[in-house]
Amino acid sequence: MKKLKRTIAGVSALALAMSMTACGGDSESSSADGTTEAQTTTTAATVEVNTATLAEEDQSTLDAAADEYLKDVELENKTIKWLAHYDINPSSSGASESVALNLFKTKYGGEIQWYPTTWDTRYSDLSTYVLGGEGIDFFPNDTAALPKGVVSGMFQPVDDYIDLSDPLWVDMQSAMDCYYFAGHYYAIATSVSAETVILYNTDTIEEQGFDDPWKLYEAGEWNWDTFRDMLLEFCDPDADQWGLDGYWYQKALYSSAGVPAVSVDDDGTLVTNLYDATLESAMNFGYDLYTNGLILDRALFDWAEQPQMLGEGRQLFYIVGCYSIQADPETWATALTPDNVGIVPVPNPAGSDAAYQAATIDSWVLCKGADNPEGVALYADCQRLANTNDDAIAIGDQKCIDDYQWTEELIAKNKKINALAQANPVVDLATGISTDVASLTTDGGDNVGLRAAFAGIDWATTRDSSAEVIATLVDEVDQQIKALG
Repeated sequence: MKKLKRTIAGVSALALAMSMTACGGDSESSSADGTTEAQTTTTAATVEVNTATLAEEDQSTLDAAADEYLKDVELENKTIKWLAHYDINPSSSGASESVALNLFKTKYGGEIQWYPTTWDTRYSDLSTYVLGGEGIDFFPNDTAALPKGVVSGMFQPVDDYIDLSDPLWVDMQSAMDCYYFAGHYYAIATSVSAETVILYNTDTIEEQGFDDPWKLYEAGEWNWDTFRDMLLEFCDPDADQWGLDGYWYQKALYSSAGVPAVSVDDDGTLVTNLYDATLESAMNFGYDLYTNGLILDRALFDWAEQPQMLGEGRQLFYIVGCYSIQADPETWATALTPDNVGIVPVPNPAGSDAAYQAATIDSWVLCKGADNPEGVALYADCQRLANTNDDAIAIGDQKCIDDYQWTEELIAKNKKINALAQANPVVDLATGISTDVASLTTDGGDNVGLRAAFAGIDWATTRDSSAEVIATLVDEVDQQIKALG
C-alpha cells in the first residue's frame, strides 16, 4: 500500500496541482511604474498537465487510491460553483483535466460549474453574486482576498469542512495557520510551493568560472553573500552583462529573511512588523544591491523585464515563478534550453535559522451563502490526494518529462525547493488587508513601501513615513474581524 507523502515536495512540483491553473491569467503585467504585485495570485506556481486521456493503468491506479484514501460518501449535490478569472475545467476538447478533477468526477460524480469573470472585475462580480444569493461556493484565495474579504462579508470560515487531523490534511496545518484570524480558519490550503525560484544559465556559470549555485546550496554555502558576490563579479553594463531581473525579486528577497510586513500571530491577531530588525536587514540588503548596480534597470528597457538575456548569456539571475518553465521549452521567455537551465532557491542571510521562502499557498476561500461547501471540501480532498499520493505524483512527474522536457534531476530540485517553502513559509498579508495598505506597501510602484529600498531609497525613511498609518489600518481590520465573533 502506497503511503501518502508527508512532504509537499511533490505537491507543487508539478504536477497535479494544476486544477488551479490560470494559463496566463496569473502572470504579471508591467506598467511604467513597475506596478505588478496586485496581479499576483496564489495559483501562479501551478501548471497544466494533459491528463485528458490517462492510460488505463494510470486510471486504475487513481481509482485504487481514491478507494483507499477518499471518504466513501454520497455527494447529494454534485455541482460546486466556482467564480474566477480562469476555469478549473479543461479549456477545450482534448485539453488537460487535472488528476484532482478526475478523482472528483469518478469518486463522487462531481462537476464544477464555472462562473467566468475578469481579473479587474472579479471582486465586484463576487459581491454581486453573494449579495444576490447565487450560492457561489468557492473563489481563489489570491493575495487580495484575505483578510479583507472576511470584513466585507464575502467569505466564511472553513473550520467545519476541513479536518486537519485527517492524514490527507495534517501537512497543511502551517499553511492553514497563515489564514487563521480571530479563532477561525478562512482558507482551504491544498498545497505549498515556492512563490519564486532563481533561474540561471548553467553555461554562463561555467564560462564565468563560478561555482554552480545548486552545488553551493547543497554545501550550505548559498546565501545572500555568495549571491551578491557573483552579481558583483558578473555585472558590467558596458559589456552588456546584467545582474538580477524579474518583477518579483523584491518580495522574494525580503521574504527570505523570514519576516513579512504583516502577519498573523498564534492567536489569530494581525501583526505589523515594519520595525522588525530582520525585515530592516532585508531592506538594507536590497538597498545595497541597487546602489552597486546589481539590479537590471528596467527604465533602460521600456520598463520591461528582459528574461531572454538569461538564455543569451547576458544576464546572471532571473527571479520568477517556476511556472515560467512549466511549458513547451520553445515558449520559455528565458530562451534557455532544457540542457542549460539552472534552478536554485532564493538565498537566505548567512547564518539564518531556517531556509525561509516566499510561499505560494494554493488555496480557496468559501463564499458566504455557498450552496455546496461540503462538495468543495470533497473536491479539496481530491486535490490533496493528487498532491500527496506517490502514484499520482509519479504520473505528474512523467508528464513533466514528456511535455516540458524536464530531467529527473530538475524535477527533484524543484521538489526540494518546494519542500523548503512548506517547511518555512513566508506569507505577507499586506496586500490582503486593504487597498490602502497595499498601495503603501507593495502596489504603489517601485519607489514606494517594500519595493523602495530595491530602488535606492533608504528603508528607514520609507518606513517612518508610513509605518504609523499602516499599523493603524491593520489594527482596524483586526478589530473588525474580532467583532464578528
